[in-house]
Amino acid sequence: MFYLKAFTFNPLQENTYLLYNEKNNAIIIDPGCYYESEQNILYDFIKNNALQVRYLLNTHCHLDHVFGNKWVYETFNTPLHLHQQEKKVLELAPTSGLMWGIPFDNYQGPLIELIPGNKIQIDQDYLEVLFTPGHSPGHVSFYSPENGWIISGDVIFRESIGRTDLPGGDYNTLIRSINDMFSFLPDETVIYSGHGSSTNVAHEKKHNPFLN
Repeated sequence: MFYLKAFTFNPLQENTYLLYNEKNNAIIIDPGCYYESEQNILYDFIKNNALQVRYLLNTHCHLDHVFGNKWVYETFNTPLHLHQQEKKVLELAPTSGLMWGIPFDNYQGPLIELIPGNKIQIDQDYLEVLFTPGHSPGHVSFYSPENGWIISGDVIFRESIGRTDLPGGDYNTLIRSINDMFSFLPDETVIYSGHGSSTNVAHEKKHNPFLN
């Protein structure tokens, strides 16, 4: 069983997720820690709980979700896992950072492909990799049936959806991704988004104006 800890980092208020199990093995998803103080917050939690970071995962590679990739890799020796269609997005992220006035050093380590339908396995715990494009071309989400939640990146937010006006975004593709997820996720599934508070499938089916 995974325990989940969320951190909100960087000027764009991105949600970084740390998962860990009873054996203290951990996964970092979308490290948005931009400032050294934010890196210290994440590091201190990991060390104070004696966690061993085994995986570094990106749902997608827009700048606010990748600020901490380089630091995580250099600190914990965890190569980056991402969908192959996000490699170009990752390459362009520093250019976006300059445009936003938030420059950063990009990740330069090994890239390991996330394949939809596969599982990220730690001990007896796992995450299912779901292909959820639309906000970005290679966006994926991570679903834990045992825990009853999904980490959805910027696909869907509480009563809203991810923007589709960035390069590689497409509105119809995004809506299709959400509908595909909702076709099999139980209504009580908790949705942990890339920004803002958590929600659940039942609430979004009823109250999300983009889905009605």
